[in-house]
Amino acid sequence: MSNVLRSGEARIQQFEWGTLFWFADKALIGCNSLTLGRTILKPGRRNERHCHTNCDEILYVWKGKLEHSVGDASFVLNEGDTLHIPAGVFHHALNIGDEDADLMMTYSSGERDFVVEHH
Repeated sequence: MSNVLRSGEARIQQFEWGTLFWFADKALIGCNSLTLGRTILKPGRRNERHCHTNCDEILYVWKGKLEHSVGDASFVLNEGDTLHIPAGVFHHALNIGDEDADLMMTYSSGERDFVVEHH
C-alpha cells in the first residue's frame, strides 16, 4: 500500500545548530525499510556525535560545505558530494561554510535509532 505525505506535513525538529525535517519513516507513512530526511545546518555549528546502530545512512550535500567525521576519519564535503555512514559508526557534521548547509539523508530502516557518543 502506498501512502502520501503532503506538503507541510513533515515532522520538524529545531535545534540550536539547525533544523531537521522528516518526510518518510514508519510513523509518518508506514515505511518499515527507509527513513528520509533533510538537515539545515547553520554556519559554524555542528550536530552532536552520534550513531544509528540499526541502519546505514546516506548523506547528500545539496548546498554548503561540511567537515564530517565518520569514526576516526574526517571528510570535507561540498555541494553534490555523497557520504555513506555504516550502522553503528559514530559521526557528526560541522558546517565550515559561510551559509546554511542543506543536506538530504536516507536511512536503511523506517525506525532509525539515535545513540549519542559519551566520553
